[in-house]
Amino acid sequence: MTGRPTVLIDAGPWLPVPPEGYGGIEAVLATLIPELRRLGVRVVLATVGTSTLEVDEQITTFPGPRFADIAAPYNRVMGVAAAHVDRVLQELRGRDDVDLVHSHLEAWGLVAYADSGVPVLHTLHWDLAKHPELYGSFDGGGRVHVNGVSAAQLAGAPAALRRHALGHVHLATPLAARTGPDADPGDHLVVLARLTPAKGQDVAARLAHRTGRRVVLAGPVGPYRDAAALAAAGPQAREHPDVRWFLDEVAPLLDDDRVRWVGTLQGAERDHLVATASAQLCPLQWEEPGGTGIVESLALGTPVVGYARGCLPELLDEGRTGLLVGRDDEDALAALLAEGAERTLDRDACRTEARRRFTPEVMARGYRELYDEVLERAAVRRGPVRSAV
Repeated sequence: MTGRPTVLIDAGPWLPVPPEGYGGIEAVLATLIPELRRLGVRVVLATVGTSTLEVDEQITTFPGPRFADIAAPYNRVMGVAAAHVDRVLQELRGRDDVDLVHSHLEAWGLVAYADSGVPVLHTLHWDLAKHPELYGSFDGGGRVHVNGVSAAQLAGAPAALRRHALGHVHLATPLAARTGPDADPGDHLVVLARLTPAKGQDVAARLAHRTGRRVVLAGPVGPYRDAAALAAAGPQAREHPDVRWFLDEVAPLLDDDRVRWVGTLQGAERDHLVATASAQLCPLQWEEPGGTGIVESLALGTPVVGYARGCLPELLDEGRTGLLVGRDDEDALAALLAEGAERTLDRDACRTEARRRFTPEVMARGYRELYDEVLERAAVRRGPVRSAV
């Protein structure tokens, strides 16, 4: 890629960039975009009006985030993503300086920009079994390419989607490039993630009571940042499926001793909780595609213990930065925790691996290479320019 290319990065309409507290994709983009700009990419960010990340241009449809609507009945929420995409398409039709669209909007982003006249890279951040009718028959016509956030994620993709894949780029964290004093580990375990069945906080709570270990759960439940916000929402909060699951399966196990839910933590408070944990506990109930919390944990010197599912085996060095047991083998995981096996892991190695593999610069260079490949393929499709006679 020569010169200073202009890339329209579609963050979607759900949360600002950077997010306030929790925000998976938006946090990834807040990490990626500054490094892309340092590598000479001009960024036009399609986001919500409350985004504060410095970019070259920002376009918006909604003044604020629409995450609270995301679990609403489809006939109430369907227009949100459609309106956001329509705004991006209007922008593309009205200018000719955008070299590439880099979409992060689930499902919509894969199909909306195929006929925009601009080559597309669509990053897959989620479970690729979710939309079988879309992913199982998708044809981007040579104009749309995808990448995963781990090799394991792409390996489980339908064949039609894999044919569009250019490879994977692991997620990153600014914490991997940090310098400063290391925290002394305590005896608690931490689960740093949105509270939802896929992340297995109910399993973590059971393991705490079963093994006598202390577990701290940090993250939001649905749109609710903490217990006060959830209580203030009243009975209607149960309309959200994650809230129903939390109230039925996790809340009865909270005792403010063995198991605590501390809500969404930010900045130094969140980092301190993780850095002083004996390990991050990951009893995943799904094939985790990217593992932002995993790379953050390693960057803070905290090893990971959990099930060998999704991307975990490729992010961890077994026996050195993590310990994994077979999927859903709660007995084996309980045995590791009961004996404190995570204390044998190398916290310095966790930080070293994070600096080597999961810095923002490493991720940005990976995407810059993918941009090059997408544009080279687009040039080949167009063919040589013929001179007028």
